[in-house]
Amino acid sequence: MPASAKTRPVTVDEAARPAPPALRPVVARVATLNLGYFGIEIAVALTIGSVALIADSLDFLEDAAINLLIVAGLGWGARNRARLGTAMAGILLLPAVAGAWAAYAKVSDFVAPAALPLTLTGLGALAVNLTCALMLARHRTGSGSLTRAAYLSARNDTFANLAIIAAGLVTAAYPTPWPDLAVAAGIAILNAESAADILKAAAAERRAAR
Repeated sequence: MPASAKTRPVTVDEAARPAPPALRPVVARVATLNLGYFGIEIAVALTIGSVALIADSLDFLEDAAINLLIVAGLGWGARNRARLGTAMAGILLLPAVAGAWAAYAKVSDFVAPAALPLTLTGLGALAVNLTCALMLARHRTGSGSLTRAAYLSARNDTFANLAIIAAGLVTAAYPTPWPDLAVAAGIAILNAESAADILKAAAAERRAAR
């Protein structure tokens, strides 16, 4: 799993800056895209028994929830945005917990997922997440921890999708569940790193609110 790219810290001035009006419809469209692909990916994941796709589909559901919360919180002050950003850091960890449970269940049914659906679903997820990341990139420091949460979620998922595609190709050559399990673990690590980054942005907003 590729390591996540580091982004510069959010400054106090940036944290206090109000959200641009153009951001709200962008975040709403991102939430809709994430919710739609969650339905597709979880259906494939359950059909072929892929732990990585289960974890990634939950990421889509999580991202939809995060972006809907952002739509609600964009008009808030820095103090309330910081509180919401802290809550979102916790939300980012939920797929890691669910992925760990799915991985535990996979041990008792140690069968490789179907390689072609795994690869194609990863390609579709990559297209959706690249679209979302590009839509959010210009706003990633526009409203502190809120837009940072949305951007990091979409960005992390592109890394996860590339790993899912690679796992599908490896599984096609060597039918084993290990690549699928390794990608699920990588998704958990990326989410943990982003949770820490969002907590830093929320702390900057709390300093700005004082």
